[in-house]
Amino acid sequence: MELKIEARNVELRKSWQTKITEEQEKLIRHYPNFVLHLRISIEATAHYKEGGYEIKLVASVPNDTVVVTRNAETVRAALTESFDVLALQLKEIQRKKRKNIKQPGVEESTDKVGVIRKISPHESYGFIMSSDKRDIYFHENALKNLIMENLSEGDSVVFGETYGDKGPQASWVKAAS
Repeated sequence: MELKIEARNVELRKSWQTKITEEQEKLIRHYPNFVLHLRISIEATAHYKEGGYEIKLVASVPNDTVVVTRNAETVRAALTESFDVLALQLKEIQRKKRKNIKQPGVEESTDKVGVIRKISPHESYGFIMSSDKRDIYFHENALKNLIMENLSEGDSVVFGETYGDKGPQASWVKAAS
């Protein structure tokens, strides 16, 4: 994987470099030979309400480009969140590619039903209580035909479950019909 790191209006710190290397190794381990090029931009900003940094990840994968942008008060927190979101998006791209390869007429039965237990629209994530009473994390990027601000605790949803670095998470979430 080709890696390029840019720092704008800020000096690139050794601890940030270490964190980026850790996250890059995770990507290589979980998505071998999938991410061809990764560009990371760390910019100190004065005009964002959330804090002073904007992190932008641009990943080139076969036939696609994934862009993740996050604003935060600390670079390490923004890097962690950005790489988590990137991993979810890469997983979704691979899932779609696998689904396109599958034979026609073969249906997946991985859809699960749950209820929104907790939602944090300002942080772009929430938790679904599954039918077997487990907490399933979801990020705003997993929402299909839904907007974070229109979701409320207690809403019924259908979701696809995967297992991420930090436990069960929804790869996609739709409103229950």
